[in-house]
Amino acid sequence: MNANDLRPGMVIQHNGDLFAIHRAEHRTPGNLRAFVQARMRNLRTGALSDYRFRSEDDVERAVLDEVDMQYLYADGDTFYFMNTKNYEQIALNRDVVGDRALYLIPEVVLKVEFYESRPVGIALPATVDLKVVETEPGVKGGSATNVGKPATLETGLIVQVPPFVSEGDVIRVDTADGSYLERAN
Repeated sequence: MNANDLRPGMVIQHNGDLFAIHRAEHRTPGNLRAFVQARMRNLRTGALSDYRFRSEDDVERAVLDEVDMQYLYADGDTFYFMNTKNYEQIALNRDVVGDRALYLIPEVVLKVEFYESRPVGIALPATVDLKVVETEPGVKGGSATNVGKPATLETGLIVQVPPFVSEGDVIRVDTADGSYLERAN
């Protein structure tokens, strides 16, 4: 595919490695040739890097197989998943899971991405419901203002929530940007 077609979330093969695109901007500076500035994460090492593709460059898109799996538990830096069809279990290291570990709760079903039968990442559902374990006490009539307060969730994720949310509440969180959406209970 052409470098102009790069979009966030795509996985490409570049210089013998797999990269996940985080940001791709098409730029045309003055009288110079157009290019695509891409920020991408190496799926093998986890390192972020910036690369400049010429507009006419061809990029090889990687074909990933997605398998529905259920998250079971974590043991240190190892996360265990079970295939929902044949009940096989696999273990993924923190390098593969990355920051998405903050959205993993037992029994959530998600997609594990494989490249040449090797797991390279996980695709989270659009939202997850997490329990608030620590926040300032709720305020009666707190929805009148648009001021948020920090809340620590059961996985360690810290989210800005409205004043009426209190400890023990279950809230729905957007996994794309880690923002509060609504109360779930």
